[in-house]
Amino acid sequence: MDMERRITEHPILGEIEKGRQVAFTYDGKTLYGCEGEPIAAALKAAGVMVHRYTKRAHKPRGIFCAIGRCTDCVMVVDGKPNIRTCVTPLREGMDVRTQYGVSAKKEM
Repeated sequence: MDMERRITEHPILGEIEKGRQVAFTYDGKTLYGCEGEPIAAALKAAGVMVHRYTKRAHKPRGIFCAIGRCTDCVMVVDGKPNIRTCVTPLREGMDVRTQYGVSAKKEM
């Protein structure tokens, strides 16, 4: 795991407890993060900056507010769209996928 890019404190969740290392998938690729940290933090530590693409212009979006208020970090998590990854804790075996637009559609 890349500790230089790891987020250690969250503006709403506070100090992030470093749990055990867990595996999860991102668009079919196995990545690793710390259990309990926000999904977005694990993705950032792995170098992933794009979480979704806008529907009309297909523009990339990633972490913006990091407090669960905007929709820039929403992704499809375990088959459910519109999950705010900046405040959703990482668990072993999660399936995280890039989202296209912000809707009830699961993915393109």
